[in-house]
Amino acid sequence: MSTLSFDETLYVLAPLAGYTDLPFRSVVKKFGADLTVSEMISSNALVHKSEKTFKMLEKNPIENPYSVQIAGSDINIIKDAVEFLNTQEGIDVIDLNCGCPVPKVVGGGSGSSLLKDLDLMGRLIETIKKTSNKEYTSVKIRLGFSENNHVEIAKIVQDAGADFIAVHGRTRAGRFKSEVDYDAIAEVKQSLKIPVIANGDITTYEKAQWVKEHTQADGIMIGRGAIGQPWIFHQLKTGEQNVSLELKKEIVLEHYDKMVEFYGAHGVPMFRKHIHTYCKGLKGASALRNGVNSISDIVEFRKVLEDFYNTTSEA
Repeated sequence: MSTLSFDETLYVLAPLAGYTDLPFRSVVKKFGADLTVSEMISSNALVHKSEKTFKMLEKNPIENPYSVQIAGSDINIIKDAVEFLNTQEGIDVIDLNCGCPVPKVVGGGSGSSLLKDLDLMGRLIETIKKTSNKEYTSVKIRLGFSENNHVEIAKIVQDAGADFIAVHGRTRAGRFKSEVDYDAIAEVKQSLKIPVIANGDITTYEKAQWVKEHTQADGIMIGRGAIGQPWIFHQLKTGEQNVSLELKKEIVLEHYDKMVEFYGAHGVPMFRKHIHTYCKGLKGASALRNGVNSISDIVEFRKVLEDFYNTTSEA
């Protein structure tokens, strides 16, 4: 049963390819996120019943509510993909990606490429809304393709039937480097009746509070800002700005255990990229990074992590 509510600020984990898999989403959900979103899933892959894609759909039971983000530009394929998702339980939101700037995605007509064809974008949203048996339809956008036309885009999203919208405060041309335009997100909020979620370079508790006040958004979506510090959701939900090493240890070990549970022994080498960011700023971090790179044993790796967090301190 969905518990999605905009009565208070909604804190959302953004979809990030290669990072926001089930183990990571499980951790941020347990420690504070209100809504988790799957990694971006190709509508083509869903329709062609890709086993790898089906694995990406899996969720932890605590992920309630849960959103699945799809990408595509062919109305018939999007419709077929949604009809398949209709057969899957535990999904509360179907989200259309209209913001991904990656050349491979844009070149295929999906992601932020849809911002160049707003008529098609609107028809895709209408198709999802009409076909879906899920409670919500949402859309993630950027401010435009080359230039800002965010209010126009957002109004089409609303008119097409979306229940809420997430706005990344850059154009596609801005990729991930240009300055985020929070004024533009505020303009979208002022222009729409549906809830608006702010996204883009929200990397600290203080920044999230500022963005919330500045944009008056109904929600805050954090992606790269949660990598290496998923406890940011704990901070936002509790108001506790300082996170103890003990809590960080608990979160890191929980993430590790979920990786092994989900991926088996392969979860050990997959976790290395995470520990490299988790230990940043802690004494002995360099030695830990070098040490875990040669460890593949599940029990040994976990013991090294435990020993590190039991003896380290803030650098």
